[in-house]
Amino acid sequence: MATDVTQATEATEEKHEAEGTKEALWLERVGKGSYVAHNSKGASVPVGHAEGEFSPGELLQVALAGCNATSSDARYSAALGDDYKAMVGVEGEWDKETNRYLNMVIEIVTDMSGLSDEEREKLETRVRRSIDRHCTVGHTLNAGMPNDLILTSEG
Repeated sequence: MATDVTQATEATEEKHEAEGTKEALWLERVGKGSYVAHNSKGASVPVGHAEGEFSPGELLQVALAGCNATSSDARYSAALGDDYKAMVGVEGEWDKETNRYLNMVIEIVTDMSGLSDEEREKLETRVRRSIDRHCTVGHTLNAGMPNDLILTSEG
């Protein structure tokens, strides 16, 4: 199994390198309903529905929150300093009947008490513009995205 995963990973990385696209992403099954997601930069995260795992829906929410956070980081740093503290919350409204999220709300909490009302309004405007400009996850969710599934047998 490990050899198959290694070969699949190498093949995926080669494909991405040849196409000039992003790094490889893959999941490896580690138990019943449990996977570990990896990227070619060496990061990993447990995926599933068990204790200590992120569900796919949670990862979607975290992806959107993370995209908002990283897209706004430079604006906050410029106004509040490189060592500013932030907490980013996310909440998704899930519809059981259609088995999908209807909307998500992101909240970025940071200390802006050192700013005047005018400076705070200006920062909030710049943060929103930066997120609107740079958050690929948000752009994708807002536009909708088709997805394809390929099932492969290796033996």
